[in-house]
Amino acid sequence: MAGELPAVMVHQDTDVVAFLDHRPLFRGHVLLVPRTHVTVLSDLPAEQLVPFFGMAQRLERAVEDGLGADGSLVLINNIVSQSVPHLHLHVIPRHRKDGLRFWLGPRHPYDAEHPAEAYAAKIRAQLA
Repeated sequence: MAGELPAVMVHQDTDVVAFLDHRPLFRGHVLLVPRTHVTVLSDLPAEQLVPFFGMAQRLERAVEDGLGADGSLVLINNIVSQSVPHLHLHVIPRHRKDGLRFWLGPRHPYDAEHPAEAYAAKIRAQLA
């Protein structure tokens, strides 16, 4: 449960906690979690969005500037690949030619059997 395992804290306030990932992809890999327990982003209450994403913006800049990174990868897994059932956002420092090939595969392009417009229509229907 919360606070039971040791963590190297980066930031904490009444809304969020940020700490170094204990198995970092790269050194300086930070996890940001809301104090409110939710499993996925869509369950985060509206009043928590600004504190959560406001701190995500600040962390992204702090990781890049503080560590001299060329950029960062900001990532949220919902359910799949989520090792802890609590919403958490990763801020991972990136350097050119760091070897990470995160988005290269597998890719599943749209085609005649799977037209892009059909996928867009399903998503639009849920937004309505």
